[in-house]
Amino acid sequence: MKKFLPFLVIIIVLIALSMSGCTGSANQDSKVATVGTWKTAQTIQPFLYQDFVEEDYIIDVLPFTNPGDQKAALLAGDLDMTGTTIALAITAASRGEPVVVVSSLCNKCSAIVVRNDSDIMTASDLKGKTIAYVPGTMHHVLLLETLKQAGLDPEKEVTLQRIDFFDMGQALWQGTVDAFCSGEPYPSLAIADGYGRVLSYPYYGEGVGTINAGMLTTRDEIENNREGIQRLVTAHARSTEYLKANQEEWINISSDFGTDSEVLEIAASNMELAWDMDENYVLQAENLAERMKDLEMIEEVPDMDTLFDLSFVEQARKDLDDSENA
Repeated sequence: MKKFLPFLVIIIVLIALSMSGCTGSANQDSKVATVGTWKTAQTIQPFLYQDFVEEDYIIDVLPFTNPGDQKAALLAGDLDMTGTTIALAITAASRGEPVVVVSSLCNKCSAIVVRNDSDIMTASDLKGKTIAYVPGTMHHVLLLETLKQAGLDPEKEVTLQRIDFFDMGQALWQGTVDAFCSGEPYPSLAIADGYGRVLSYPYYGEGVGTINAGMLTTRDEIENNREGIQRLVTAHARSTEYLKANQEEWINISSDFGTDSEVLEIAASNMELAWDMDENYVLQAENLAERMKDLEMIEEVPDMDTLFDLSFVEQARKDLDDSENA
């Protein structure tokens, strides 16, 4: 019997520890929200949410590399809110998926890049050239808009070659392509490494402007967890304002994601952290949707009033004003 006593003691201790972990008051009292985003400088805000919520509210941030995966996780109920491109949100809504954009995330961040020694000086010089792109993305839409503005037919007068964002720089350096259209930090990386230069920043104020990405949730979350979503949007607004006011800290934190601070310094002027939205923002999104339909990226333009809910940023404005006046 004595031989079995040590084993019995171990079992009792393990059970006690297990029960202690399950009944801890901090765990019981804490509320947890799960948010998805990318590990990039322009989508960094969720990593700071924890600093702008109550102590008993836990923010679990899950990093993704693909906005499609983020949306899938949101619809599966694994996320309360997630970053995504406005183009992808429009695509999802056009398919009848119950997604809602509740705040902006970032603006700008796109660029068309050519080799340093290239004779391509304007968009019209892209005629007959090979351009790397990723179909269905915001950058794809902006590239096509650039070609249209230059009077070029993308199906006849240029060659569009599908290449992953990660591989575009090497393809340009090797001469496989003549240009690429991508998001930061890849354009600035090409500049920092000395082989590339920006041909243009493809923003058109009369059309889609500089809108890029937003924070997405679902109708179910809004109906059943409105207070929680508001808490996240207000934290998003506060973290955005903090980073905008502390650019050096923004760059330093972002460099932990793997991009040199030198590259981020170059990219900073082409990355705009954002949270607020208004009627003009929604109008630009509608213009984007119309362009996507023209390009046969979507079959129907979704109802913008259903896709965008401005009430959360409106409340966030009040929350920030109250904090400033306190």
